This record gives sequence, structure tokens and C-alpha cells, in this order.
Amino acid sequence: MRLSNSFSGALRTFAYFMASGSHYMLKGINYLELYGEEPSAIEQAFAIYANVIKLDENGIVLNAKYAEKRATQYIRSYCDSSYKVEPPFEDWEVTLHNPPPLQDLI
Repeated sequence: MRLSNSFSGALRTFAYFMASGSHYMLKGINYLELYGEEPSAIEQAFAIYANVIKLDENGIVLNAKYAEKRATQYIRSYCDSSYKVEPPFEDWEVTLHNPPPLQDLI
């Protein structure tokens, strides 16, 4: 099984805007410095994105913008303590799942 082209495109787009510092939901937030200084914040944002995104039975992404919104809300709240995430994150959204094994299975 492989991830769908739809998901691959959604993830690639999110990663590009996050890495370029140009995500429109983070306008005015200097979040690029997190990449070198606070990598766990970026890890958490991508975990939220992956936990929130939904695909249909054909692998078509149904809520890419909402997944981006939740992930960027985390970054905004991380960088600006006065920003309140609404609705507050639920436990399942912020769960950090186990990493893959150190050796590939195939």
C-alpha cells in the first residue's frame, strides 16, 4: 500500500509553505527560526497535520486546509503566547505516534 497522490500533494504543499516561511495562516509570525532552534515545535505541527487530515476510501484528501489550520494554530500559539487555539486541541490531535523501526521492513 502506498499513500495516495492526493495525500502526497497535500503534504508536499504544506511542507513547502512551512519550510519557505510563507504560509498564509502564519503571516507576521517568524516561525522559520524554529527549524534550527526548536525542532520539536515543527515535529508537533506535522504530527497534528497528519493526525487531523482525512482521506476518503480512494485516498482523496477531504480536509487539507483544516489540517493546515490546526497545525498552524499550534505554531502560532507556540510563537505567540497570547494566541488562543479555538477549539482547544484534543488529545488525539497532538499525539506523537511511534517512529518507524531503524531498519526498513522490506
